[in-house]
Amino acid sequence: MSQTTKLKARNSISGSEKELQIPCPEGNEEGGGEEEREGTEAGPGEVTEAVKLAIDLGYTHFDCASLYHNESEVGTAVYSKIVEDIVTREDLFIVSKAMEELVKAGLVKAIGVCNFNHEQLERLLKKPGLRIKPVTNQIECHPYLTQKNLIGFCQERDVSVTAYYPFGSSWKGVDLMDDPVLQRIAQNHGKTPAQILLRFQIQRNVTVIPIALNPHHINENIQVFDFELKEEDMDAILGLDKNLRWVTFPTTENHKDYPFRAEY
Repeated sequence: MSQTTKLKARNSISGSEKELQIPCPEGNEEGGGEEEREGTEAGPGEVTEAVKLAIDLGYTHFDCASLYHNESEVGTAVYSKIVEDIVTREDLFIVSKAMEELVKAGLVKAIGVCNFNHEQLERLLKKPGLRIKPVTNQIECHPYLTQKNLIGFCQERDVSVTAYYPFGSSWKGVDLMDDPVLQRIAQNHGKTPAQILLRFQIQRNVTVIPIALNPHHINENIQVFDFELKEEDMDAILGLDKNLRWVTFPTTENHKDYPFRAEY
């Protein structure tokens, strides 16, 4: 998956939250799926403009890990909107990887983990002397990898789940968003397959972070709070599960803590 900047919007409907990912100017990793929907990696200034638009539309949460290499453009956009009195610094959540001491010092609001399987998360939660538990586990999640067991495990322990790569990629030559089940449900609701995929996660009480750089897509991705999927829709989408993981980080497969060997 190409390097990205993530944006999350907090919405008052059902307390739902939504994130967006924006391709960074220097992404060098192999793309596909969601990246192909956006076309190419971001050029100079595109991240800044995308972040400005996202703030105007109500997005308030920015995930800016250093590996994305676009802190400067995100910072420029955020500063400009503060100057314009569109938002205040207190309105925004600027997050990256953090340690307990940073939370204690008031420098960050929360700690999260990424790609933890249930065994790893359980070890962390039972760690002697743990003072601040993670508030979220960010994992790949889409109808072909529904992560039902891991989501249940996290939520039972009051750890929220953040779903990345929700639009998936292709399987046997068919793009996830072209799946007949999703196409039918989208038609029934007068929505796009992308909006169905986002709403699917929101109704599971999962935060969702689709990639978005195109202004049309940024706007489209937030128009998911004006409808609900029926129970039969949710069941049909869950029934698409193939335990198919696209983001596997193959260069780390021999590491002792490689997370994807566990059942979930």
